[in-house]
Amino acid sequence: MSAPEHENRRNAETEFEQRGPTVRDRRRIDPETYEVREPQETAAPPTAAPEEAAQQESKAEAEVIELKAALAERTSDLQRLQAEYVNYKRRVDRDRDLARKVTIEGVLKDFLSVLDDVRSAREHDELNGGFKAVAEEIERVTSKYGLERFGEAGDPFNPHIHEALLSQPSEAEEGSVLEVLQKGYKLGDRVLRPARVVVAAAQGEADAG
Repeated sequence: MSAPEHENRRNAETEFEQRGPTVRDRRRIDPETYEVREPQETAAPPTAAPEEAAQQESKAEAEVIELKAALAERTSDLQRLQAEYVNYKRRVDRDRDLARKVTIEGVLKDFLSVLDDVRSAREHDELNGGFKAVAEEIERVTSKYGLERFGEAGDPFNPHIHEALLSQPSEAEEGSVLEVLQKGYKLGDRVLRPARVVVAAAQGEADAG
């Protein structure tokens, strides 16, 4: 150690010995009077100037307004997207249902001639054995999908569901169905094939085709 450094250290030690350590008395009870000491009040944080406080408040209000506007815009976008999705789903469901009905209708139309053969065989007591089981299954399946057969003698003639092939003078009520030449079929309210019939005409009228 150099002489100057040694001298400085010795001076510092001498000063410490003369002055002694610094002791802070933080006791709440005064050791001499035994009274409770009041804690020193901490300095209050500096308050902002009125102009600065007003600016901060105005800025906060502007931010709140901006956030509310953004929220309203996002909510509107969400509602619009939801409405578009609902409309899209309705269109898809409607188109799917229509496609299903068209497909079923096309298949059932192909079975009408088969059903005619089944009916004819049943009327001539030719529906037996394995053919009978197959015929009954065909009728069951077509009925399951809503196919209905119509047309009976005595029904009032209806041009929307009947096709008049002949008219004959008869004692029966004029305009009623005398005979069903071919059954009609419908699917729900839609007529797939009208019933082909003979219609009763007034006595003395000529037959008409």
